[in-house]
Amino acid sequence: MNGSVLPEDVLRDAPSYTPLPHELADLELLLSGAYTPLTGFLGRADLDALRRRGRLADGTSWPVPVTLDVPAELATGLTLDDPLHRTIILTDPEGAPVAALEVSDAWPTGQQTYGVGGTVRRMGDGGHGPFQRLRRTPAEVKALLPPGRVLGVIADRPLHRPQLAQIAHAARTLAAHLLILIPVSGPGPDGLPPEALVRSVFSARDRMPPATVVAVPLLTRGDEMRDAMLRARVVAAYGATHVLSGGEMLSGRGLHVLVPRELAYDNRDGQWRWRDDIPPRNRRLAMTPAEIDDLLDRGFPLPEWHTPPAVAKELVRARPPRRHRGLVVFFTGFSGSGKSTIARGLADSLRESGDRTVTLLDGDVVRRELSAGLGFSKADRDRNVRRIGWVAAEIGRHRGMAVACPIAPYEAARAAVRAMATEAGAGFLLVHVNTPLEVCEQRDRKGLYARARAGQLRGMTGIDDPYETPADAEMTIDTTTMTVPEAIEVVLAYLVEHGWVEPKLT
Repeated sequence: MNGSVLPEDVLRDAPSYTPLPHELADLELLLSGAYTPLTGFLGRADLDALRRRGRLADGTSWPVPVTLDVPAELATGLTLDDPLHRTIILTDPEGAPVAALEVSDAWPTGQQTYGVGGTVRRMGDGGHGPFQRLRRTPAEVKALLPPGRVLGVIADRPLHRPQLAQIAHAARTLAAHLLILIPVSGPGPDGLPPEALVRSVFSARDRMPPATVVAVPLLTRGDEMRDAMLRARVVAAYGATHVLSGGEMLSGRGLHVLVPRELAYDNRDGQWRWRDDIPPRNRRLAMTPAEIDDLLDRGFPLPEWHTPPAVAKELVRARPPRRHRGLVVFFTGFSGSGKSTIARGLADSLRESGDRTVTLLDGDVVRRELSAGLGFSKADRDRNVRRIGWVAAEIGRHRGMAVACPIAPYEAARAAVRAMATEAGAGFLLVHVNTPLEVCEQRDRKGLYARARAGQLRGMTGIDDPYETPADAEMTIDTTTMTVPEAIEVVLAYLVEHGWVEPKLT
């Protein structure tokens, strides 16, 4: 639903909340009409009906839950039977209002969260960000489509020659107009930023049939069945009669799913054909995403037989060789483990070579300059680590190298930092400095362990606060079995081996 009709005083006094990324994507699809017949987030009656009958409470067909969770204190502050006191303003990550949610149902979903259901109404001008001109509503797109069959393609990866050949064959066979939907709510399955994905798709337009291109806020949730059902709904809402499936996709509501046969390159005449129609000696299979990423990581050109040069150019811009790409090197470990000393030595060594622009985010300096005022509660520690992660990711976004060395005792906060770096297009290297606690206590340069043992300091990691050992560290170092210079050399060797740093000439 578009255009808020709520009184100004209601909107002015209503509490605000920023939903999670997948909830924001759902919100945009609700507002645009891509989730028709839904007009808002589902309440308990609809959710119960979906679980029992696979339909909404009024019998309307709909495949999966579309829900929103908010903090318990926000939900309990609403008065659901009072139209003037049951509205939540939903904002984007920058705090700009996106929609007003009139809550008609609220219920506990966790210890500190409530599910809320109700109608959403757009606020503001419809958003911002790159390629806004492509973010058309289903109604706008359907008005542009010619009569007859429409072949929908969800382009969540760049289109190389085999995909382009499949699309051209399907459109020609169906005599259908082509509708390309590009997900733009976050990085794609190969980590490509959405704006780079859009550019790569447009760079291949001269090799496609005439097409209508739309940017849609689709975001995967890791549940293939749920994602497939929602994608089918969205593609149909935009006017497609057929869809070319690149993975899981379910038909329904008049949508026909086409599963393409595997193509291969025929080196006899340079054409892409069905794999089984080409003699084995003349057949070259399509490259896998891992093979493409490996060539880009090492700075090797993508072969023209597989990737059009214009597409390859965009991919190199978005994913330069690792030696020119941003990187976050994140050390974690107990206080006194040696992580700060190793991190400083690593940063100094990299600065000496001059190959990379390096920023050292030392835990103590960050506490003083970036996180002043935070304590050592779990919430404040998480906040401190996430602040470090955000700064490190921004350094990586601009092709620099960030070296960070907080204690970072909690797995969730470390995972959040990894996600920030990945979303920024940077690499991420987690180094666990696994020096035993008893050794760290013996060192105790700052006297923290002695104070904690004497009861003068609370929340000391390893004493009265846990350290969650990383299970996903790329490197593990124990400074009881190697010197600091040796540890620095081990990390440098890893960076060279994996292409993040140029090898030194000897």
